Amino acid sequence: MPNLNLHDYHDEDIVNVETHHEKSDVNVRALFAFGIAFVIFAAVSHFVLLVMYRQFVKHENKNQHVPLTMMNRPESMSVPQIPRLQPFPTKSTSGVIAPNANTPVTDMVEMRAAQDQELTSYGFIDRQKGVVHIPIEEAKKLALQRGFAPMAAPTPPSPAAAGEGARRAGEGPTP
Repeated sequence: MPNLNLHDYHDEDIVNVETHHEKSDVNVRALFAFGIAFVIFAAVSHFVLLVMYRQFVKHENKNQHVPLTMMNRPESMSVPQIPRLQPFPTKSTSGVIAPNANTPVTDMVEMRAAQDQELTSYGFIDRQKGVVHIPIEEAKKLALQRGFAPMAAPTPPSPAAAGEGARRAGEGPTP
């Protein structure tokens, strides 16, 4: 058996010495050239996009203060109409009225304090009708002492309706 430098063959292997790499299937040089051209094209494209992006940013930064309409904006347009949810100063003929000191946070604190006050104190709900409210803890104690109002038992169906329901259940579906 001849000595082959490229492969390590054993004596029992069947080897065709004339078999070798087919050089006409793929042009490796052209494949590498295409890969290099692709990488260069991608780098140039990214560079052009970066330059375009920077130009667009410059253009937009220059035009930020251009009005969207030719109409003059009223001076009072920056302050919302009354009722306001946030504190804003109000301009009037007599001068500037100070803003309301309440904010959503202070409104929530005041609302919870009012609810706690109502839950823990005595007071009238409707003075003319004599309807009052009592502290919640007192109401719980009274409910446990007096018990709860019994629930009304469901009224049984009339015998005629019960008999007809039983008759229909035995008949099955009506055609």
